[in-house]
Amino acid sequence: MKKLICHDCKKELEKGDEFVLYEIVSDKFIKCKACYEKDPVLKNFQKAEVYSRVVGYIRPVQQWNKGKQAEFGDRTEFDVNCKSKKSNCATKTMKKETKTTKKK
Repeated sequence: MKKLICHDCKKELEKGDEFVLYEIVSDKFIKCKACYEKDPVLKNFQKAEVYSRVVGYIRPVQQWNKGKQAEFGDRTEFDVNCKSKKSNCATKTMKKETKTTKKK
């Protein structure tokens, strides 16, 4: 049987524990009774849609082909306002799979 984990506190639910099931489109989320009583609203469940420029157009990265998505993961961002002489002011971008919304 699949493990049931609370969406908010990440606690694994034991057999017989009470929980609330949320179904959003094709995803299912679970809240334990304690978390539901604190806040019945489900938060932090949407994936972020990342837009970037490819071949002159701003498009959602999710709609790119696999080659362009891999290229996006290899990109390096530069901070034009960086004034550090020791650092190169560059950071690697996160791959699209790891970007999610965080609202608190």
